[in-house]
Amino acid sequence: MTAASENKKVSKTKGLPKGRQVVPNAAKDVSTILGERPRTRDLLIEYLHLIQDKYGYLSANHLAALAQEMRLSQAEVFEVASFYHRFEIIKEDDAEPAAYSVRVCDSIACEVAGADRLISEIEKNFGDAIRVIRAPCMGACDQAPVASVRKRQLGHCTVKDIGRAMENEMFSVEIPDYQSIEAYIAEDGYESLKNLKAGTLSKDDVLAQLELSELRGMGGAGFPVARKWRFLEGSAKPRLLVVNADEGEPGTFKDRHCLATEPHRMLEGALIAAAVIEADDIYIYLRDEYPEIAEILSREIAALEESDILSPAIHLRRGAGAYICGEETALLESLEGKRGLPRNRPPYPAINGLFGRPTLINNVETLFWVAEIMKRGGDWYKNQGRPRYYSVSGRVKNPGVVLAPAGTTARQLIDEHCGGMAEGEIFAAYLPGGASGGILPADMADLPLEFGELDEYGCFVGSGAVVVFSENDDVRAVAKNLVRFFEDESCGQCTPCRIGCEKMLSLMAEDKWDYALMIELAETMRDASICGLGQAAPNPVTSAIQFFEDASK
Repeated sequence: MTAASENKKVSKTKGLPKGRQVVPNAAKDVSTILGERPRTRDLLIEYLHLIQDKYGYLSANHLAALAQEMRLSQAEVFEVASFYHRFEIIKEDDAEPAAYSVRVCDSIACEVAGADRLISEIEKNFGDAIRVIRAPCMGACDQAPVASVRKRQLGHCTVKDIGRAMENEMFSVEIPDYQSIEAYIAEDGYESLKNLKAGTLSKDDVLAQLELSELRGMGGAGFPVARKWRFLEGSAKPRLLVVNADEGEPGTFKDRHCLATEPHRMLEGALIAAAVIEADDIYIYLRDEYPEIAEILSREIAALEESDILSPAIHLRRGAGAYICGEETALLESLEGKRGLPRNRPPYPAINGLFGRPTLINNVETLFWVAEIMKRGGDWYKNQGRPRYYSVSGRVKNPGVVLAPAGTTARQLIDEHCGGMAEGEIFAAYLPGGASGGILPADMADLPLEFGELDEYGCFVGSGAVVVFSENDDVRAVAKNLVRFFEDESCGQCTPCRIGCEKMLSLMAEDKWDYALMIELAETMRDASICGLGQAAPNPVTSAIQFFEDASK
């Protein structure tokens, strides 16, 4: 009997106490899947993943059984499962879903590349054999349009040829050719960490090199790294380090590149950071859309555990599809097994972070550069122009991840690194910093893409996600796509963001935009929203009005 049919049978049974009862078969399923793993609250999302990995969805019976197994209320388990869009919940009276589900990204790079056309082709060719789900950015914008195929009880991978994948059941994750621990050590990898542990390199030496390098956080805020680490000086122990590998900004895929090529550079950077702040444990929060990275990190963390290098322990956790979890306090909530709702600050994570402990949070690329700076020196990094990775997608000939000095311009990225515009396309506009960084016209493409340089224009470089548009793209349609993304991804906790995004979309649906009302709404959202999502959500609209007034009429 299937989980869905068992749900229906139980729902019609009379004489039971009120409330959803735990079905013995479902309880056995969940107990078997969890095995000897600890039943602690922070592992709730991990266990939801394990159940969905097995069955392809989450049935109401399995959710009830999981609640009983973990000694949580069914409401707690359901509210967490329903918060994250990667979880597919099947209620009592729902039919079992099709064996195949195809998630098609409709974020801006994929929309420009033809996501709607891809969806139409899939529905035309395969009909009811599959379920098509519109999904937010999957971090593969250089391959747009992107679809992720999943079959129940099998893995999933990113593919363009849906038919070939279904016919051949190509659902095992394809692992890229990356640098193993042996290859990394052969190039003097982990030497800085060993020197730090041996005492030949001090914590003050590490901080001095980071200050000399002027390294800033690459997750979007650009905060000086050494200063952030010093916030934990004198804080209570035990302390924790969290690696934010949940890059969800539409147009961003640089962290995926870092982990798919040289994972040990990030891992050594994380271990150096943990040693400096005296953290007892490291938690890596990774996007569920990156299954190949999860496999790589699982392998290489295991290799570290078998070596004499690893200390402290590294815990790999999968996110479940919520852009808001890129915000560091929402990420902490998710790591604790809860909905990813941003916390009010103060207190700040350096004082009260994960599990109430002082916590340092850095993103993947930041730690990637820490290891290289300690190997080559702060002077080297600074003299190289403080290099960083830019994710470039859209109407360029060769989209992809570009390594270039901080302050490189959009025009340089297009012409010198991406082979120019795609055939037949004329450069018209670009996003300097992903969905939240605003929209700028082509005649402003010589501005440096550096932290703080775009502030006077109401834009910012953020995580370095540059999406390029041509004269064939409608700026109004681009802005609508971006605001729709924020409306979908709003956690709903604060009214200015939740209602503000909805109201902004309704104003954008009008043939003639009410500039005054839109700007007033944008100012309210920026002033009153709890976190950066609501504060940045109006940026596409205000920049469209400011720089493309004719297009927004």
